[in-house]
Formats: sequence, C-alpha cells, structure tokens
Amino acid sequence: MDVLFPVVLLCTANVLSGASAASHYNCNGPLASALPHSSFQSSSQSSASYSAFYAKLNRRDEAGGWSPMVTDQDPWLQVDLREQMEVMAVATQGRYDSSDWVSSYLLLYSDTGRIWKQYRHEDGLERFDGNVNSETVVQNKLSHPVKTRFLRFVPLDWNPSGWMGLRVEVFGCSYKSYVADFDGRSSLLYRFNQKSMSTVKDVISLRFKSHQAEGVLLHGEGQRGDYITLELHRGRLDLYLNLDDIRSRFSSRRVPVTVGSLLDDQHWHSAHIERFNRQVNLTVDAHTQHFQTKGEGQSLEVDYELSFGGIPLPGKPGTFLRKNFHGCIENLYYNGINIIDLAKRRKPQIHSVGNVTFSCSPPQLVACTFLSSSSSFLSLPSAAPPTGEFTVRFQFRTWNPDGLLLSVQLNPSPQKLELQISNSWLHLTLHSTGRQRSEVSAGRRVNDGLWHTVSLASRNLQITLSVDGEPSSNVELWEPVESRGSFYVGGCPPTECHIQAPAFQGCMQLISINNHLVNLSHVQQGLLGNYNELQFDTCNMKDRCLPNLCEHGARCSQTWSSFSCDCSGTGYSGATCHNSIHESSCEAYKLSGSSSGFYFIDPDGSGPLGPTQVYCNMTEKKVWTVLSHNNSAPVKVQNSSPQKPHIMRFSYNASADQLRAIVTGAEQCQQEVVYNCRKSRLFNTKDGSPLSWWLDRQGDKRSYWGGFLPGVQQCSCSLEENCMDMNYFCNCDADTDTWTNDTGILSYKDHLPVSQIVIGDTNRTGSQAVYHVGSLRCYGDKSIWNAASFYQESSYLYFPTLQAELASDISFYFKTSSPSGVFLENQGLKDFIRVELSSPTVVTFSFDVGNGPAVLSVKSHLPLNDRQWHYVRAERNVKEASLQVDQLPLRLLQAPADGHLRLRLSSQLFVGGTASQQRGFLGCIRSLMVNGMTFDLEERAKMTPGVSSGCPGYCSGSSNLCHNRGRCVEKSNGYICDCSQSAYGGATCNQEVSVSFDRDSSVTYTFQEPFSVMQNRSSQASSAFTESRAREDMAFSFVTSQRPAMLLTVSTFTQQYITTILARNGSLQIWYHLQTERSPDVFNPTPKNLADGRLHRIRIHRVGKNLYVQIDQDIHRKYTLSSDAELILIRSLTLGKVIRMDSFGEEVMKAASKGFVGCLSSVQFNHVAPLKAALTNRGSSLITIRGPLVQSNCGALAESTSHVLQDQAANEDKEQHDSNAQKDLAVIAGVVTAVVFIAVCALAVISRLLYQQRRAKRSSSMKEEHRHSTYTDYRTELHLHNSVRDNVKEYYI
Repeated sequence: MDVLFPVVLLCTANVLSGASAASHYNCNGPLASALPHSSFQSSSQSSASYSAFYAKLNRRDEAGGWSPMVTDQDPWLQVDLREQMEVMAVATQGRYDSSDWVSSYLLLYSDTGRIWKQYRHEDGLERFDGNVNSETVVQNKLSHPVKTRFLRFVPLDWNPSGWMGLRVEVFGCSYKSYVADFDGRSSLLYRFNQKSMSTVKDVISLRFKSHQAEGVLLHGEGQRGDYITLELHRGRLDLYLNLDDIRSRFSSRRVPVTVGSLLDDQHWHSAHIERFNRQVNLTVDAHTQHFQTKGEGQSLEVDYELSFGGIPLPGKPGTFLRKNFHGCIENLYYNGINIIDLAKRRKPQIHSVGNVTFSCSPPQLVACTFLSSSSSFLSLPSAAPPTGEFTVRFQFRTWNPDGLLLSVQLNPSPQKLELQISNSWLHLTLHSTGRQRSEVSAGRRVNDGLWHTVSLASRNLQITLSVDGEPSSNVELWEPVESRGSFYVGGCPPTECHIQAPAFQGCMQLISINNHLVNLSHVQQGLLGNYNELQFDTCNMKDRCLPNLCEHGARCSQTWSSFSCDCSGTGYSGATCHNSIHESSCEAYKLSGSSSGFYFIDPDGSGPLGPTQVYCNMTEKKVWTVLSHNNSAPVKVQNSSPQKPHIMRFSYNASADQLRAIVTGAEQCQQEVVYNCRKSRLFNTKDGSPLSWWLDRQGDKRSYWGGFLPGVQQCSCSLEENCMDMNYFCNCDADTDTWTNDTGILSYKDHLPVSQIVIGDTNRTGSQAVYHVGSLRCYGDKSIWNAASFYQESSYLYFPTLQAELASDISFYFKTSSPSGVFLENQGLKDFIRVELSSPTVVTFSFDVGNGPAVLSVKSHLPLNDRQWHYVRAERNVKEASLQVDQLPLRLLQAPADGHLRLRLSSQLFVGGTASQQRGFLGCIRSLMVNGMTFDLEERAKMTPGVSSGCPGYCSGSSNLCHNRGRCVEKSNGYICDCSQSAYGGATCNQEVSVSFDRDSSVTYTFQEPFSVMQNRSSQASSAFTESRAREDMAFSFVTSQRPAMLLTVSTFTQQYITTILARNGSLQIWYHLQTERSPDVFNPTPKNLADGRLHRIRIHRVGKNLYVQIDQDIHRKYTLSSDAELILIRSLTLGKVIRMDSFGEEVMKAASKGFVGCLSSVQFNHVAPLKAALTNRGSSLITIRGPLVQSNCGALAESTSHVLQDQAANEDKEQHDSNAQKDLAVIAGVVTAVVFIAVCALAVISRLLYQQRRAKRSSSMKEEHRHSTYTDYRTELHLHNSVRDNVKEYYI
C-alpha cells in the first residue's frame, strides 16, 4: 500500500536532506582533475610514462593515460578524493592516440581504502559500459549516489586489438559528515524539556556502519505503553513501533517490520523513518516498507528521553534485552534536530553514556571473496607446532548449501581431513586407510548469509569441531596425527585433491592456522601461499532475495548465483510464481471439459487479486458462476423502525476487488431479493423516502427492488403491471394485514452484489417481514470472445504502454490466411517486446531488456495460417522467457545471470501492427490478455479505420459449438468439431465414450516414443533451482461395485508410476512414485466408499509438488508431493487389469491383480484419450486390448441423473422461504418433489434393465473389426490413425 503523507511531513523530510552541505542542484563538479599525484594508485603500470597519475580525463602528456603490465592478473586504478565526497557520476576515456581502451569495468568504493564494496546499479547490474575508442568520453551516471573517499576502477574487457588504457574523471560534490563512534557499551541520550513528548508525526534519519549483526540504534518508550525501537538483528533492520495498542503492550512476542540485508558489512547504510499518525514508511538504502501501526492511537508518546546507540539501563520496564550498537552513526536527525552536532558541542539536551567518540575508527576485519564454485581456492603453508597438533579458525558467510571449506593431508599417510558444507550443515570427515572414514556434523542452516565462526583442533587423540561457540563435535583417533603439506581453504586444485564437493562460494575473514593470523595482503601480493579466483579486501555478497522478485507472496530462497521461488500454497506457478494455476472463469472451466462443481477461479489471472472459490453450474446452456454469502437462510424481522432499523451485512467468499473483477468480466449478473411482508412497507411514506433499502458493493444506498434501472424507486410488480394495488409501485406498500411479497431480480451489474440490507418498518402492531437475498449469479466471460478483425496491413489498435518491467504474460487467439504479420509490439528507447507470425508455420516472441535481443520461436508441423483459431502465450520474467503455441512443446529461454532485469518501455502498445505501419497483421485476434488484464479490442476497433469489431465465421461467437475441449474448425459452408483433444465424441464433442470392463479386461495405450511430460526447453540449460514444470492432468468417470479395483496406471521406463485404485474399503487412493529411491506418496482424498454402483467423476491435476483432486462435485482438495520430479520416458497408460507389477506396492498389486469390473467413461490423460483410441483404432500398434470390452452408455445414463441432483444443489438458495408465510407452498413443493423423485427412480430402473439387456446382446456378437463403424467421422482424433504410414510426429505438453 502506498502511503501519502501531508505536505508538512514532506517539507520536513526535504529539510532533513540538508545533511549534505552542498546543494544537489550543483553536485556535478569534477573531483579528480585537481588531485595530486599521490591520489592516483594502481595495481601496476607498464612503465613510468603509463603511471596512474596520467589517468586524468583528456590528459595527453607522457603516454596519455594509464596502462597496467601485461602480466597483471588483477589490474585496477584507484582514485583517492582526499575526503569523503558525494559521487554522482564517473567518466572514462582510452589512452590518448592509441588502440588501448577499456570497454567495460567494475566500480568499487571505500571509506578507508581497505574494505571495498562493489557498486551495483538499480537492477543489480554490476558492469559499467566503457569506451569503443581512445578519445570519446563515456559518462555513467550513478542510479544512486555514493558517499565515499576512495574509488577503484577494475577493467573487465578491453580492445581485443590493443590493451587496457584508461583516463577517468569523477563528478560530485563535498559532503558534510557528523559522526559518532559507539563501542557496544555506549549511547547518547536526547532528553526532552518536559516529562513526555507526544508527536503525531516523526522523521528520523541516519547512516550507520557496523561489523556486528546485532545492536540497538534507537529506543524510546512511554508509561502509556507506546514504544519505538530500531535495531540491527541478524544483519537486517527491525523497527518495533506501538501506538497505544493494548494487545502489543501485554504481548510477550512483538512483531517487527524488517527491511534490508547484509547490513553488517562494515559499509555505510542509510535508514529513514517517516511517520504520520499510524502511517509509516521505513526505508533502508533503496528499499522501502509501507505499513500501518496497530491499535487506535494516532500519536507516539515517549517519556523523558530517546536513546541512540543502545539502551543504557537494561531491565527497564517494557524494554528489549538487546545488545548495544557497535559501529559508527552519521548525520543522525530526529525531527530536524542534529543529535550528533548537539553531542559534539556538549549541549545539555544530550547526555553521553560510556565512551562515545566523534570520529569513525578504521575497520579491523578484512575479508576475501571466493568467486567460483568450481575453481576458487586458497592454499596456505602449514607451520606445524612442536607438539604436532594443529588448530584452524576462521569466519565464513555464504548462501550456498554445499561447498568445501578446508582440506588437509595428515600424517601418518594417507589420511586426509575434509570440512565441508553439505545440505546446509557442517560435515567433518576423516579419511583413513582404505575406505574407512569417520564423520561428525555441527551447525545447521549455516548458509543463511550470516557470519559463522569455525574452530577445528587436533589434540589428545581427538579432532574437535565447534561452530559459533556451540558444544563441539569430536572425531576419535587411534593415534596422534599432524598436518602434512598445505592447508587448502575454500577449495582445492584438481591436481592436489580428488573431491566431489563444489568449491566454497562466499566470504572468509580472520583465518588463523596454528594460532597465527593469516595476512591476506601478503597472499594477494604473492608473498604467502597461493590462490585462484579470489577477490581481496571485500566481501562481495549479494542478497538476491532483496527485493523479493517472487510474486504473489511466494517465498524466496537463494544461492550465490541465483534465486528460486517456492510457490507452495500461493495458487500460482512458474519460475517467479507469476502464472495462476486456476482458470479465470467458470466459462473457461467449461471449455476445458469440466462439469459442475466447486472451483477456484482467478478473475485477473496473473494479476494481484488471487483466486477465490465459486460454484460453477454447467447444467444449463449458460454457465453460471455462483457466489454465496454468509446469510443464505430467510431472515424474520420485527420491531424495526427508521430510527432503529434492522441491518444485515453480507459477506462473500471473495474480496471487494475480486467481486468487482468477476462482475465486470461477466456478460450478465443477477441477484434475487425476496421480501415477504405483512404491514411492512418499502416506500409508502408521505415524503416518498424509503423505509427499507439495500447497499450496493460500493456501500451506496439503493432503493429499487427488481430489474429497474437505478434511481427508479419501484418493485418488479410495477414493471409487470400486476401489483395487488395499482395505486402503489410495490405489493408491500399496500400495507395489508395479509402476507404478500415483492420478489425481484437485481441485474444492474455496477451495483452488484448486495452488501447490506436495511429494514425499517416492522415496529407496528402486526408488522412483520421475512426477506431472503440469494447468491450472486453471473454468466458469460466477455474476455473469451472479445475480438477484432484487421483487414488493412497498415491498420493497428493502440493501447497504453505495457507495465511490464519485471514480469509480463501475453495471451491471445488468432486466425489468419496471411503468411506473416506482427500481433503486437511495444518499444522503448532501446528495449522492446514483440510477438509475431514470422512465417506460415512459425510464431516468434522477441524482446530486449538491455542484454541484447532474445528470440524464442515455435515451429508448427502444420500451417498456422489455415483460417483456424490458434492459441499463443508468451511470458517473460527476470528468470526466464517462454512461448507456447497451441499444444506444441513449450519453448524456454533462461535469462542471463546478473544481466539487466527491467523492461523499460515508453511508446504505446500496438496490436495488429507496428508504429512503422509495416508488417501488419491481417486476420482476427481475440481474448487478448496482458498480466491478467483483458484488452477491449471490440471497443477500440469501433473508432479505428481498417479494423472492425468481432470476427466473422461460425467459430467466432460466444456460443459453445464444441464442448469438452473440442475445437471448432471453420468450413466453407459451416463448421465441424475436432474432438482430438477431448475424451468425448459425437458431432459436438459432448457424447460420453464409455466401455464396460470385466475382471480380465484392460486397455493399454503405448506412447509412440519415450515421452516426457516435461516440456522441451531451449538449448540453454536450466539451473538446478528452476521451478519444476512437471504437470499432469487426468480425468475419468467410473461405475463399479468391486473393491479393491484398479482404475488407471501410468508407468515409465525409469520405474516411476502413477496409479489410482479403489482400496479394500472402496475409498479412492492415488499413488505417485516419482523418485525410485523413496517410498511412493499415497493420498486418500475421501474415506467414502466409491464402489457403490454410482457414477463418480475424478479430476487430478498436478503442477510441480502441488496435487489437486476433485471427486464428483466436491471442492478441489490440495496435497503436497514429496518431490516435484517429472515423469521421465513414459512407457504406457493402462486402464483395468495390470500384468506387469515390477515396482508396485502391496496394496496396488492386490488391486492390479483384481482388475476392474464396471464401466469407465471419458478417460483423459493430458491430451491422450485412451478409451477413444481403443474404440477408433483397434488395429493400431499403440493400442493393446486384453479380455472382453463392451461399448456402453453408462456414463450418459448416470449423467442424466446427476444433472437433476446438480440442479437441486445449485438452486438450493431459491427454495428457502419462511415456513410461517409459505406453508401451503411448502406442502405443494413437497408433493411435487416426491412425484419427480419417484419418476426419476422409475426411469433409472427401466434404464438399468435396458442397459443390462443391451450389454448381454452386444457381448455375444462383439468382434474387433466391428469397432471401426462407431466413430468413422472422427478417425483423426489423437493423431493416431495411419500413424505408421504417415509417420506423423505427436506433440504433447
């Protein structure tokens, strides 16, 4: 939530920015040109004429710039600005009149010249663009200025035809600094002039640096219970703030707001707190948290004093028992007051506790960074003590869960000691003769990015390992040992070690061997030991989860080089949890082949709203979305008056934004309101003011009771001209002693749903009312058939610029006869994004975020300009890009490591063409969605020449001509339904495909080639942390009385399997065996006996570790698998009895041997329909049939019965009326219901008899060659016909 502060607070913040003495309007002067010789240093120089001093911008004397020696492995050029400056930009040139220049470089900065920090741009990019010749000046403005004294330029790339040459300039201004140094036992107290200070707004700003991960920076509290505490905790900044919240005052667990990471790196960090009443902004460096305090208080009341740097009196009531701050604080301002300046001038408001000094002491700890997980190492000589024992101590920090920390050879030979991080634990291994080894573990979660201290020692026939001062772990020895050769720290060269573990990637400091501290400067200079892929004087760690680029509340985890997102429980999937796993509407579920039931829908797709549960009623021609509320029963009202009305609030299973999105996206919505009355009026007053009314979703008062337009104060009977007294507009306004009612359907979408109802006229003698507000019901999805036709190549539709900096997904359908054309394009200054049909068979998705153009293409084996609808979905996020076309294999492209992240666009979005009016698209585009937002093509087309609303053709309307995933195919004189992606048959893909099995029957579908559910990736390899794309969709119906029973089995060549069975008690069991070395995952969605002779529908959907199961009309149940592994090399899918049972569990084997006796119907696995394949392709080598099979219509018979039950459930809210007012109706309804029920039962009995007679007749005469006549018109389904002759490749997801 963005927080807007009053102008007064913003003005105060602007005043506080005066911590910089120079005005930012003029902070761009040259800082290096006037510096003396001594301010320029370098790692080396080719000769005296190439020295660092000649590296000033535009200098031409001597060699005209700096160049290092050719043998310099780590060249750098350093500039000392002589005092702390605010640096806004840097500029570079090559060496004058030469072929030497630097084309890219890193920029490091430091206060002291000892501990360096690498500058990173706003999007995390580290590399600066350099020169392309020797004379042009290239200036790079810093996205966030740095306050520093020393700058170091580190060349990365240079002219391949020359060498490194560099001249530099630094731009900025002087910077005024007020510094205080705290030693961990000191603090500054700012005492108020009065007993307590109460403020409604506060602005606090400071800069700090520390090598400690813990420490209180600020604390204040009051007797009322208010408090404010700002402290370092685990290297992050926590803010505790309470404004008169009684619950927080007496709670032992106080929850902070946390910002920042790695703040104990001995570099300056800025903190800024802005508070106005309960609205707070907390900013650390460039990261801001907006939040609102709990409680009812608007002011912060602090007694006596504020303390800075710590809490001077531990044990004060209500205080935190925390460590004091150890480090430096600079430019500390509290509501415009310079605290450190007052302290330096010894003003009476400031009281100093302990030793506070006013200069920042130089850092004592110098770290080094191990850069490569494959080749980094540090080799140090062993100076063995006289006793032969050895000790090793060091501190490390890392994000990686694995890595070698230490390796050393031991005497007696050939013993070896290894210390490594394995699965986030420390493991110490002693390798002895042969294969003998001893192991101990210590620490846990040591890859949390914090500093950890390790102590390793050999003494008294023991090797002890201690982590962070915890109790040590010991390895027992048979004889004394001593170190032999070098100590290898952080890794080991392959010539010296044969270790499978990766090298350590992270930072180390305070390395001590045999109680001698290692001088890392000597190592860097080549005077001590040896090293590879190390960076000295810096801990170059980066928190890749700050900011968190995982979407929808997903949890971010990281390694040194990448991050990953855990999408569990979010309802989203993908590398950054961007894609909703749910459909956007009930209409979309219907098109995917679903039946009535409870579903989660995500009305804005990948947008921010999230999914909500609804009931989808698909029993009618229209698909209804039903949202119930918390008060579905009729409500009786008495003793209410306009002064004290009866008020009922309605709470829906959706937020206000979700309700708005559902209603807006529907074609029509309605909500029934039933008002039964006796002497209870609605409008019959002298002044015409309503006595009862309702509130719409915005909370606005409405007084119409029916389908009237807003503002018309009438009821439905007035519209229909059948009110009981035509002098009134409502039946209830007749004010009679008998019961009557005003029932209406509210259908003005902008006002739905009803959020509250107010009844105000039941306080008279005999007055009474009973009302009932039905569920919100909507049908249609306007986005699915929102289309535009482009008939001029130069025409296009334009929309506002895409908001797609970090993530975007684009989806639409198209049909065309043109061989090429641009679907959409959006450009920036350099960046762009484009989706186009580049040839009749190829769709291309291309973009550039600053790393150079990236291109993904999907090639179809059939033409895409066939005048049929084709689906396209393109996605780009910070980790990868993908392109999906129809059901062709998904194309993936990994984003480059440490590249540009943000897609910066500035022009309008062009749909159907480009800004140049070339390569325009000719044809139809529909259902265009970007990041969950639907683009209204039809409305924009009405005002655009060369474009028309809608799309001609039979398959372009919103009527569902083809069902259950069936695809409408245009013909010159009509259309046909392609049911190849459907488990159903018939002319419109709505005919059940059912088969009766007996105990020995089975159908096995063998995949044409070793088939992986995992989509094909691009040539670029995926990292180990890329989110799994394993996914299965299964659906089937069955009728049986047998238990146990085998329903469906999917097996692979790698001993993986999925199987669904009925257990001995008739309950459904789902077995997933994805990792052969582990036990399978077994799920029992319901204890209910499903072997009850009734039809049951099962839907199973998996994405990664998330498994969703729906049984009949129940809600989707979610389960979590132990693995997100994909099914590798699928061999076959079997229905019924399974012959091969190599790796099945005992219960599965029992069910497999029993087979299945009953009816299976409409079976689908992803895009394979094995029952249809068995009936239409009896001669195919892909189909194996064992035992007798009888085609049946059991699915259709059971479906007709279930529809009656669904109708009753979906309309349950309509049948609830007050019993006192509707007794006669209830009796009649009961009689009618009984008659209908008896009729249905009779129909079911007759149907059962006919079915058994038909089955007996068919079983005697069924021959394999007769099956071809059943689906003659649909032999193309599943691409199975003539598969050998035509050699057509199958494509699956």
